[in-house]
Amino acid sequence: MDARTRTPGEIDAGELKRMLDRGETPFVIDLRNDEEFRRWRIEGRQPLQVIHVPYYEILAEAEEDDLTASAKAYARRHWVDDLPREGRIVVVCAHGGTSGYVAQGLRELGYDAVSLRGGMVAWGDHCEFVPVVEEEGLAVYQVNRPARGCLSYLVASEGEAVIIDPLRHAERYLEFVRRHGMTITRVLDTHAHADHISSGAELAERLGVPYHLHPYDAIHPMDVLPATFRYQPVYDGKEFRVGRATLRAIHVPGHTLGQVVYLLDGRYLFSGDTIFVESIARPDLGGRAETWTPLYYRSLLRLMELPDSTLVLPGHFSRPQEADARGRVAARLGDLKRSNEGLQALVAGERAFVDFIMARLPEFPQQYVDIKRVNLGLLRPSEDEASELELGRNVCALAEQAA
Repeated sequence: MDARTRTPGEIDAGELKRMLDRGETPFVIDLRNDEEFRRWRIEGRQPLQVIHVPYYEILAEAEEDDLTASAKAYARRHWVDDLPREGRIVVVCAHGGTSGYVAQGLRELGYDAVSLRGGMVAWGDHCEFVPVVEEEGLAVYQVNRPARGCLSYLVASEGEAVIIDPLRHAERYLEFVRRHGMTITRVLDTHAHADHISSGAELAERLGVPYHLHPYDAIHPMDVLPATFRYQPVYDGKEFRVGRATLRAIHVPGHTLGQVVYLLDGRYLFSGDTIFVESIARPDLGGRAETWTPLYYRSLLRLMELPDSTLVLPGHFSRPQEADARGRVAARLGDLKRSNEGLQALVAGERAFVDFIMARLPEFPQQYVDIKRVNLGLLRPSEDEASELELGRNVCALAEQAA
C-alpha cells in the first residue's frame, strides 16, 4: 500500500525506514508485551525515545470499553509530561490493530501520532534492495531486512542474476528481476541458516534452476537427518559464471560445517556468517562450539590471506549504524583487520582465540533448531508460524556485538 491509498493516521514500514535513514528520531510508543519488547524493537541511526507500555495496562485502567477513549485518558494521566508536542509519534503493536486506536486517541489530544501499519510483523518483513556495485557488465545489490539485521545479495551481469542467501519472501526477488529485465540462473546459500528462513530451495524449484548448498550443511546438525529437497553440492574452489562475472566458492567451516563464502571476480567477498562489519560469527548453533571453534580459527586465517582491498559483504549486521551513508553494510578487509575485535583475536593464536569465543557466546535461541529444520525441509510451518519463528533480531554474532 502506497501513500496514496494508505489509511490516514498510518505509516508503513518503508516510510518509517526512510525516516530513520534520514536521521529523524520519531518518538515511539510500543504496546507489545514485555517479552516481545525485550527481544527486539525499532532502531534508528540515532537513539530513539521510547515509551513501552503493554496495551493491557491501558485496558486495566479503562473506565469504558472504547479503546480510543481509554488511550486518551491514559495519556492524560501518565504521558502528558513525556510526549512531544512537536514531531512525529509512532505507535506500534504486534499487528497494527491496537496501535491504531491509541494513535487515534493521541491525535484527538492534538499530537502528531500515527500507527505502524501491520505492526512489528510488517516491520520485521520489510526489506529493500540497496545498490553496492553498478558498473558496466556487473551489478551487486544488497537485500537488507533491517528489523532482523539480515542481508542477502543479487549479483547480475549481462541479464543473468544469481541470488545469494535469499531471505524468506521469494516473491521480492522475482519482482525485482522482472522489473529489471533479469533472469535468475541459480540460487546459492552460503550455509544452512539458523536465524532466518531461506527461500533458496523454493526459488530454485519455482524457476527450474539449480540450488546449491555444501553437503555438510544438508544434514541437520542435531537431528542428523538429511535435507528433503534436491540440491547441487558446492565444494571448495567450485566456480559459477554469471554473465561476465565469476563466483568462486571457499569452504570455511566454523559457523557451520558446510559454511562457504563466495569471492566475486577476486574483489567482493560474500562472507555469509564468517566476518561481519563489527564482529564475527558464533560457532555454537550446531551445538558443537568447542569442536567447531578451532575450525573457525583456521578458516578465518585463510580469509585473512585475501587482499586488503577485498570488499566484505556480510550476511548480517547488529546495528543500523553499521550501514554507510548510502545504506550499504560493507567494509574493506584491511580496515576490518584493524577495527574488528574478533579478527584481532586471531593474532594471539588458536588457544587464545578459542577462549575468546567461548567467553562471549550469547544465549542459544531454541527456535533456531526449528529454523534449521525448516531450511532443510524437515518442518513446514504456516506463514504465521514462520513469522513467529523469525521474531526478533538475529543473534548470529558474538554477544558483545549482537543486538
